[in-house]
Amino acid sequence: MTVVLALFVGALTLRFVRVGAAGLVATPGLTRPNYRGHLVPISGGILVVVAVLVVEAGRAVFGSLGVGDHTGLTLARSEMLFAVFGFGFLGVVDDLVGQGEDRGFRGHLRAFAAGRITTGFVKLFAGAAVAVVLVAAPGFKSGRTLIVDALLIAFAANLANLLDRAPGRVIKAGLLVYVPLAFVLGDSAIGIALAPVMGAFIGLLGDDLREHLMLGDCGANIIGATLGLGVVLGRGEATRVTIVILLGVLNIAAEFFSFTAVIDRVGVLRAFDRLGTRPERRQLFD
Repeated sequence: MTVVLALFVGALTLRFVRVGAAGLVATPGLTRPNYRGHLVPISGGILVVVAVLVVEAGRAVFGSLGVGDHTGLTLARSEMLFAVFGFGFLGVVDDLVGQGEDRGFRGHLRAFAAGRITTGFVKLFAGAAVAVVLVAAPGFKSGRTLIVDALLIAFAANLANLLDRAPGRVIKAGLLVYVPLAFVLGDSAIGIALAPVMGAFIGLLGDDLREHLMLGDCGANIIGATLGLGVVLGRGEATRVTIVILLGVLNIAAEFFSFTAVIDRVGVLRAFDRLGTRPERRQLFD
């Protein structure tokens, strides 16, 4: 029940932030062409950062008044906040100054070999560093465990970026991952910490589907990294190793295959991908 309430609070807070930040959403510098070439705000991820911060500030205030089970930030909530701000910041940098000519691991590495450091390369490198800090914070970890857990978070964040090529796609994919994870985590500290973040994305889904705004790299980074962190903090080693291998395979596959092309060839995936989108999106490949 606590998780459901946290989801609701996250979604409701995002909607309040969305209304209050109408001017920010409409800022010309925060617009980019979408898949149809229409200029759409890319501030969705920024709204999630603000909403999560407001929720945690509210939790702190109510906790100081003796409301709730905890009077201060739990370790899980502190970790989740750091993931939101760390990966969100790196995404904003790429959203604002990234040029987009060099894509994927190979593209960024080629640019680096040619003496150019892309914002994507900085995001990948710094994202790995943020992931290391996140997984090291709870206490001592062996070298193998530290690497596996950091890779899991970094791979999850990058995979979400790779999926974010169509309206609502990455949020819907994130919810498919989150639902079983939420049942496994239950009302644990990490389950309660993750719920407002996912609630904020639920509150943003309608705008994303209707192409009123995009998540941008900021939002995609956050949803991938926080789900990865949820797995790292809430699941055993065997599960984490299995998931990091799967994520690694998907990240490598993206260097050779287009996820969009694969989705459009598979009926079930295509139907789910277009669910709730504008008619133009549903008819684009028909």
